[in-house]
Formats: sequence, structure tokens, C-alpha cells
Amino acid sequence: MKKPSPVKAAALAEVWPLSPLQEGLLFHTSFDAGGPDVYALQTVISIDGPLDPDRFRDSWQALLNRHAALRASFHQRKSGTPVQLIAHQADLPWQTTDLSDLAEDGRTAEAARLAAQERAHRLDVSVAPLLRLLLIRLTDTHHQLVMTTHHLLLDGWSMPVLLDELARIYAAGGTARALPPAAAYRDYLAWLSRQDKDEARAAWQREMAGTDEPTLVAAEGRRRAAALPREHTLELSETATATLTGLAREHGLTVNTVVQGAWALVLARLTRRDDVVFGATVAGRPPELPGAETMVGLLINTLPVRVPLRPEQAVLDMLTALQRRQTALLPHQHLGLAEIQRVAGPGAGFDTLVVYESFPRAPEKPERPETYTISGGATQQATNYPLTVGVTPHDRLRIEVAYRPDLFDARQADRIGHRLARVLEQIAADPRVRLGEIDVLDADERARVLTEWNAREEPVGSATVVELVAEWAARTPEAVAVRCGSVELSYAELDARANRLGRLLRECGVGVESRVGLRLPRGVDVVVAIVAVWKAGAAYVPLDPEYPAERLAFMAAD
Repeated sequence: MKKPSPVKAAALAEVWPLSPLQEGLLFHTSFDAGGPDVYALQTVISIDGPLDPDRFRDSWQALLNRHAALRASFHQRKSGTPVQLIAHQADLPWQTTDLSDLAEDGRTAEAARLAAQERAHRLDVSVAPLLRLLLIRLTDTHHQLVMTTHHLLLDGWSMPVLLDELARIYAAGGTARALPPAAAYRDYLAWLSRQDKDEARAAWQREMAGTDEPTLVAAEGRRRAAALPREHTLELSETATATLTGLAREHGLTVNTVVQGAWALVLARLTRRDDVVFGATVAGRPPELPGAETMVGLLINTLPVRVPLRPEQAVLDMLTALQRRQTALLPHQHLGLAEIQRVAGPGAGFDTLVVYESFPRAPEKPERPETYTISGGATQQATNYPLTVGVTPHDRLRIEVAYRPDLFDARQADRIGHRLARVLEQIAADPRVRLGEIDVLDADERARVLTEWNAREEPVGSATVVELVAEWAARTPEAVAVRCGSVELSYAELDARANRLGRLLRECGVGVESRVGLRLPRGVDVVVAIVAVWKAGAAYVPLDPEYPAERLAFMAAD
């Protein structure tokens, strides 16, 4: 990470500690400073209606002035402890461009190019503000806002809070004077410092007890460079979504719990495990903290979710147990992931993440006719995990599978997303079905496993082992037939020795229906003796010379 330049006392308002997730994100951002920053966020918002660009810019500057968390830069003390420095004021990085003279296709392509260019330009986390805005004029009544910021500053919940305040500030002429005082992110950091970490560590140790190894879907190996994730999106039908929502409500479950249980079933098939752990993002907005619901900052936390699975267990019972354990952990969700994994051991490790995005939506209808309306506002997943499953509850449950392209491809992401959707549909259809009866594979995948992969029809002859040994001895006499340590027999030697012993057995009266005891140690002689007994037409009975004499006598008599 770039070392900070000296900050003038007059320009510095406050020095704050970092939240646990901020520490993790800062580590990843600094670890590979030369590549793309996967935790840079970009939101593209469509704006319809009359828009005054200057007033719009003033409204954003008012937001920057209002929320100290947006003016943070990130540094390290000489001791190595990370801190965030809050500037007393910061100028809004603002650009505008006009594409209205281009044809529609040209406008769309150029706007996409400019957005990609903005995303490729790394944010320097040591320089505030970690926020850039590009306003693109497409027509007189249609604009596009490209907002590039860093996940260190804010979470998904903060975005609709900002956009709601933005609309009210814009309607007031670009000033925030009419708004109530903003809830301060520093209050959340202070709340974190007051929590009982020892109690939280003990709770997470209990939750993860008995897990011995991480749950991983990606192959382990050398450290890979940072890679921007790609996304694959699909949706459940309105009927399945409504049924799933009704099911959760009827049984006192959250849809988030149902999604987590469904992902556990998919993950169990991917990893061939019956006790899985994955990551989940929690809102981290404690109800006892005043103003937490309107706070702007990074309050979310990433925590492990453990789901033991028994084939005979009903899905509903599994979901109920999962929610009960998650509820018991609510008071301990403030603990950082690194600390949890340190005290809980390797079993708390995972490389997949579930993000259930349920937070207030930004207003889309104007408060006054002359005010703009917004739509879109999708933000690309900011993740360093091989697989991240984002779920958004609408009329049709939306599933976004974000994947590292160096570890997965689009077809694999599509298959995984459809498996999750298939499991959710089966749960909605019958929540009392047993876990072992949930079908993760679709018809084509099942046919491939059961039919195509087993299509190995080969003609089977009627020759006996004795005949086959003789055939191999004639065809490839020098090929090795038996090996034990440094002792080898070729097919010719095996056949010749078995013939000699077989003739001796016949001379001793051994024939069809006879049983011959083989009291021999492991080695090539055992194989010779077996083939010789078969050549004599008899059956063999193994007698381990390590057995006690009484046991061998009993077996011989029996």
C-alpha cells in the first residue's frame, strides 16, 4: 500500500479504527496492488427526466460533506495498525461527458466503454475521497451516472440510503440543511469496541466444534493473482418465488435461511461432504444502535455458516435447525472472520460466499414533477472468492453467480446456478422431503452420469481363468503376470509352474469338487497355487499361516 503523505492538522478531522471487514478488505487491496482491485465498486444508474447537472453535482458534494465515512482514506501507523483518516472536507471527483450527438447504438457502446475505463482505473486508498462520479448525457431527458467507489467506504445497504438523501437534497436545491443530522459511522465503530469478544470467540468455537478441514470447491494450489469476477444471472419463476416466500412465512423461517439451506445441499454435492461450511454476509446493523438503519459505511460482516446434513433428515427440520443456530449466533456476529477462523481452526475455512441482498430500495418516483427518476443501479459483485452466490428477493428471486474466470467458466457457473434454483424449487414443492431425495442434477446431467459415463459395453467371453492364463502365456510369454516385491513371474513361468503343481495335485487324488487348503504367506507362490488348484478342477481354501493352530485346524475340519 502506498505510504500516506503528511496530512495537515487543519485538514484532518478525525482518526478512526477499522471494522473487522475493513481490515480484511484493506489487506486484500494492498496485497496485490499491481492488479485489478476486486473490491472497487461500480454502480451505473439510469436517470430519466429533467436534470440540472450543476445542481446534481452540488447535491453529491452535499452528501460528501454530510457523511464523514465518505471522506476516509486508509493508512498504517508505524506499529502496523491500520487506521482511517477522516478529512475535514474533500472535493468531489466529478466528470461530465455529452454523447447526445451520437446514434443510439454508438451512445450505448461509448457509455459502456467509459464505464469500463473508470473501473479499470484503480482507486488509491490513501487519498480521499475513494469516490468518482461520471455523468453521461445521452439525451435531453436521459442521463447515466457511473459511480466508482471502494467497498471499504460503504456496503449495499448504504446505497439506497445515499440515493434517498440525494433525491431530497436535489429537490431542496442542492443543500442538505433540511435533513436531520446524519447517523455517524464512528458510533458503529465505538459500538464494536464495547462488545464482549471473549464470549463471541467461545460461541464460534462451539459452533465449529467437530469440523476438521475447510470446505473448498476450487482446487488448492499456488496463490493466484487477483482477477475481476464475472457473473451469470438467472431467476426463479414468479410461482416458485411466491411458494418459497409463503413456505418460509408459514414455518417461521426467513427466505435467507431457505437459500442458505439450499446452497448447503448444492455445496455438499460439489465437495462430496455431509457437513459443509460457507461464508455469508450479514447486515451488521444492530437494532440497539440508534440510527443504524440510516448509517452510511461498511457495517456488513462475512461469517462462516455451518450446515450438517443427514440424508434421512427432512429439509424442513434441517432449515429449522439452521435458523435456530444462526439466531443463537446473532449477538456474536460482530467478531471478525480472521478471528473466528483463528479460534475455530481449519474447519471454519471456506471459499464460497452467499450474499442475500435484502435492504431498502432507493426511491424511483420523484417527489416533485421536475425531479428526475432513477432506475437500474446494479452493482457488480465485489469479491475475491472463487464462487459468490448473490440472491435478491423480488417478484422473481434473482440468483447471480459471480465466479473467478481463472477457476471456473461460464458453463460451470450456469450449471451451479441452475442446481441452486432446482433445489429451491424442490424445497418449495415439498419442504418435508428428505435431504437424500433432493435431486441436484437435471435430466441431462443425470443421463450423462448414469448412461454416457457407464456406456462401456465390451464383449465378455466364456473362457475360464485357466484358459486365459494359457492364452496369455502363448501370446505374450515374457510379459509380467505376477509381481511381489522384487520377485516376478512371466505368464510363461506362471503357466508352467501351475501345470507342474496341478499334475502333482491330480496324482494326489485332487479333482472336481475337491477342496485344497492353501497355507501360504503372501507372495507369488499363492497365485501359482490358486491357478494349479483350478487346473486340477478343484476349489481352494485360503489358510493364513499367521492364524493360531487351533483356528487352522477348525477351518480344515469345517
